[in-house]
Amino acid sequence: FLINLPLGMLAFALAWRVLPAGKKTADRRGFDGIGTALLALTLAAYALAVTLGRGSFGSLNVGLLIAAAVGGLLFVIAQTRAENPLIQPARFRDQALNASLAMSLIVATVMMATLVVAPFYLSRALRLDAAMVGLVLSTGPLVTALAALPAGRLVDRFGARRMMIVGLFALVIGTFALSRAEFGIAGYVVPIIIVCTGYSLFQTSNNSAVMTGVASDQRGVVSGLLNLSRNLGLITGASVMGAVFAFASAGGSEGTGQQILASAAAARGMQVTFQVATALVVAALILAVFSARATAGRTDIVAKHP
Repeated sequence: FLINLPLGMLAFALAWRVLPAGKKTADRRGFDGIGTALLALTLAAYALAVTLGRGSFGSLNVGLLIAAAVGGLLFVIAQTRAENPLIQPARFRDQALNASLAMSLIVATVMMATLVVAPFYLSRALRLDAAMVGLVLSTGPLVTALAALPAGRLVDRFGARRMMIVGLFALVIGTFALSRAEFGIAGYVVPIIIVCTGYSLFQTSNNSAVMTGVASDQRGVVSGLLNLSRNLGLITGASVMGAVFAFASAGGSEGTGQQILASAAAARGMQVTFQVATALVVAALILAVFSARATAGRTDIVAKHP
């Protein structure tokens, strides 16, 4: 983690030197301190609710979830009454934005499973050592990085909504292949290449679709909402998908050796986890299709009646 210090300082120096200063606006109504505090407390309660307990879900977790729900409700009420709200309530009347945020949360939940569940499968089911597990896991981030630029060009050429559907379809194929959990290392690497390519295409197209047409004074807020939905998905994925894996792999399977039990249980947990992941991505794909149709319908109406 120490390597993050010089990297963070370098990123800060580059941002300070390269990024242009924002234009000052005439808005002097102040910062929404109450809304910010409520949002922070709500997110903290939710994060603790889904991570505390070391595998058990007790009364403390339930209480924190209730606190998060109450905090979310109070945050919404505060935003409707604030003179300068942190998030304009009218933003959530945009169905396309709501769909994009929901898809971002779902996809992040699924992608977190590859980081939380895959190490157990690779080390226990495939019996790889720690160095080999790290090498195989590096495939995903490497593919995501390499696919980012081509994904951007595809979005520019064929449109964000269309490429979003293609990316989600690739995620469906990849997660379904991972749910089979067969054919050793290749049976993991090939599907994860498909998953991460689809993820890169989805992220690029979803961000482009959301940010297109956003006023300059609202880009920061909308970008923040995208980051929030993604981070909530990562938190949820670490907890929920990890819980699915733990539940599915509990009890072992038929066999005589402890290693055989662990291998069979890890493989079964991998299969069930990515069956759930496939169902989630299918839901996101359906949402993307309906959102694209709704957006196209509104565009046609505007074109006919300018």
